[in-house]
Amino acid sequence: STPAGLSPHRDVLPIGLTKSPCFFFFLTLQYTDKEEVVLWMNTVGPYHNRQETYKYFSLPFCAGSKKTISHYHETLGEALQGVELEFSGLDIKFKDEVLQTTYCEIDLDKAKRDAFVYAIKNHYWYQMYIDDLPIWGIVGEADENGEDHYLWTYKKLEIGFNGNRIVDVNLTSEGKVRLVPNTRIAMSYSVKWKKSDVKFEDRFDKYLDPSFFQHRIHWFSIFNSFMMVIFLVGLVSMILMRTLRKDYARYSKEEEMDDMDRDLGDEYGWKQVHGDVFRPSSHPLIFSSLIGSGCQIFSVSLIVIIVAMVEDLYTERGSMLSTAIFVYAATSPVNGYFGGSLYAKQGGRRWIKQMFIGAFLIPAMVCGTAFFINFIAIYYHASRAIPFGTMVAVCCICFFVILPLNLVGTILGRNLSGQPNFPCRVNAVPRPIPEKKWFMEPAVIVCLGGILPFGSIFIEMYFIFTSFWAYKIYYVYGFMMLVLVILCIVTVCVTIVCTYFLLNAEDYRWQWTSFLSAASTAVYVYMYSFYYYFFKTKMYGLFQTSFYFGYMAVFSTALGIMCGAVGYMGTSAFVRKIYTNVKID
Repeated sequence: STPAGLSPHRDVLPIGLTKSPCFFFFLTLQYTDKEEVVLWMNTVGPYHNRQETYKYFSLPFCAGSKKTISHYHETLGEALQGVELEFSGLDIKFKDEVLQTTYCEIDLDKAKRDAFVYAIKNHYWYQMYIDDLPIWGIVGEADENGEDHYLWTYKKLEIGFNGNRIVDVNLTSEGKVRLVPNTRIAMSYSVKWKKSDVKFEDRFDKYLDPSFFQHRIHWFSIFNSFMMVIFLVGLVSMILMRTLRKDYARYSKEEEMDDMDRDLGDEYGWKQVHGDVFRPSSHPLIFSSLIGSGCQIFSVSLIVIIVAMVEDLYTERGSMLSTAIFVYAATSPVNGYFGGSLYAKQGGRRWIKQMFIGAFLIPAMVCGTAFFINFIAIYYHASRAIPFGTMVAVCCICFFVILPLNLVGTILGRNLSGQPNFPCRVNAVPRPIPEKKWFMEPAVIVCLGGILPFGSIFIEMYFIFTSFWAYKIYYVYGFMMLVLVILCIVTVCVTIVCTYFLLNAEDYRWQWTSFLSAASTAVYVYMYSFYYYFFKTKMYGLFQTSFYFGYMAVFSTALGIMCGAVGYMGTSAFVRKIYTNVKID
């Protein structure tokens, strides 16, 4: 049966599915009459497994006789995303109509029939491109009993033009032929040209789905998260201002007491750990590398979202991934600056080792996951198998762009803000940590810390997941920017409250606690990805499952590191502020 969303007639229009975008240096042409228009065949694969794709001609399709086109050269983003454009061999000229014409014949032996039957049973669809506009079709369909299988043999193309530009492409699949071994199947096509009022800059609008992305639930979730922010900020302000005012008053009063009164007084609270609160964190090398990486991920997220809001990245294949790679490499000094300066402040001596760990922490995680999934892709002969040349290009970016820029950032960070300038001296001997209630233990705070930040983004996670794992083009980057801002505010508020109560319990181990309590958002996101996989998709098979859970782990970890860094930076400013304002003996 035909998979949902793909009709055998007009099977391209109902769904907005396309590869995520990238810098694509192929200029969209302005055509003259009778000029050649290229139909590129991209990939074919199971409808329910969006990332499991194969070369179009891996199925026993045949190509047209025209062989004059030059080879297509893909970009880095397209290579990483498995784009495999091959020339169709069909003769198409601008404004030149073609009546139904046979372009090749398939000699259907048993092996070829079995390949087509397998594809039809698994709801295989294929993707083509004309002038960078994607077109989709289904390979075939089975009868109601599932005994006979039919192949669509007639590609009926209708191309809309506005002036000398192509602005619309539609495909209708016809010519249903039963698959019988040892027969010959004729493949045909036709091309009809029509004038269109669609402007060239608006030609991708039909692939978007405003009813999905701008649904009132989406607006309500943003409003709901915004109200949570107002509530949290108000709560934090009220609790901390009232409590701190009382604390400051109490501590000021203690300044006026003599030693005997002070000894008999109320000696507890966050002031008591002033000699330990700025003590270096445990494992400062790893900690500073995580903070630097988190600051870089935040910078990349912010810049890419702004670029996506200004430029319609979804109109070009692989442009989102290429933009992210370029911005990540360019923002490497951010990683070095924040990681290097923090490591220097904490008295770290092995700064070169810290720089290497900071520079390669995220690339190693991503490349390690990609390397594992690549083995499975090679075994499956999938188009997602990353070519050796692309691997070399990525390694060159890491060693010759990211590492030197990280070194520059580290040197700047160590020299400009690497000197300890804490408002309180650090005691030579660490203060013993008193016993406290179970819910004030750092482990409990870490587990609970990610609930509210996750609550502020989980609706947006559904839209983002659906655009990547299903067939929607994400284009509402204004929503994403709002959600990023809301996430940061909620994260900072939560970590400040957690840290305040931790310090009030006279536990000065706030650095890792603030980082991990914010980073635990990632655990909830990854748990949500399990729910999404089992209840919102129909994915199956080793390759797609490995791809899904592998890259969801990478996404969740990167999100966690970013949230952890944001939480730590906000909390660090808060801790510095409260200890600056109080008189210390």
